Amino acid sequence: MANILVVDDEMGIRELLSEILGDEGHVVSTAEDANQAREMRLSGAPDLVLLDIWMPDTDGVTLLKEWQRDGLLTMPVIMMSGHATIDTAVEATRIGAMNFLEKPISLQKLLKTVQQGLSRGHEGARGTMLANVGRPNGVSRDASMLTPQIQAATYSVGSFSHGLAHQSAFVPTEEEFRVSFELPLREARDAFERAYFEHHLSREGGSMTRVAERTGLERTHLYRKLKQLGVESVKGVKKVG
Repeated sequence: MANILVVDDEMGIRELLSEILGDEGHVVSTAEDANQAREMRLSGAPDLVLLDIWMPDTDGVTLLKEWQRDGLLTMPVIMMSGHATIDTAVEATRIGAMNFLEKPISLQKLLKTVQQGLSRGHEGARGTMLANVGRPNGVSRDASMLTPQIQAATYSVGSFSHGLAHQSAFVPTEEEFRVSFELPLREARDAFERAYFEHHLSREGGSMTRVAERTGLERTHLYRKLKQLGVESVKGVKKVG
C-alpha cells in the first residue's frame, strides 16, 4: 500500500484514478490545481505523484521545477497529458520526472507505470518518458481507455462503489447454478450473467480490477453491467479517509 497524490484539474480523471488506485489498496489524495498540490506536498511527501501537465493556474512542469528548486522533489513523479510535445517530455525528464502517461490512459499502462514508480523510487528512476510521446492517441485505442468521455457516459464510479450494501445473497457455484429453459431468453441471460458476476466478485473478494481482468471487461463497462443487473459488490461500503 502506498500514499499516492493525483493532481489533475479534471474531476472525472481524479475520481477515476482514485477509484482504480484505491481498489489496488493504495491511499489516494487528490488536488485540482497546483496550489492544492503545493499544500499537500508541504504537509508530507507522498510515495508517488501523478501530475497533469496542463492546469489552469500553474502547469505541471512549472510545479515540478518548483519542487526541484525547493528540495521537495523527493518522490517519483509521473507526468500526465493528452497534448504534450516531445520537447515538454524532454524538459520534464531533465527536471526529474520519472515517466510519462499520455491521455487517454489505459488501465494496464497506468497500473504498470505506478508499480514501476513505487518499486524504483525516485533515485535513479528517470524513466523513458519518450516511449509513447508522438504516437497517435498515445497507446492503441482499446476497450481499456480511461477517457473522460467514458467517465461521463457511465454513472458515477465513486457513488456506485461507496454506496453499495454488503452482499447478502447466496452466490451459487458453477455446479449449483441452474436456470429454467422456460424463461424468456432475456430473463435467462440476465439470470446467468447475474450469477456469473456474483461468482467472480465473491471469488476475487470484490476487487473490481481483478474481476475486470478475469472477465475480460473494461472496468467502467463492468460497473455499468453490474448496475444494470442489480449486482451488489461483496466488498460493501468502502471506508473513506
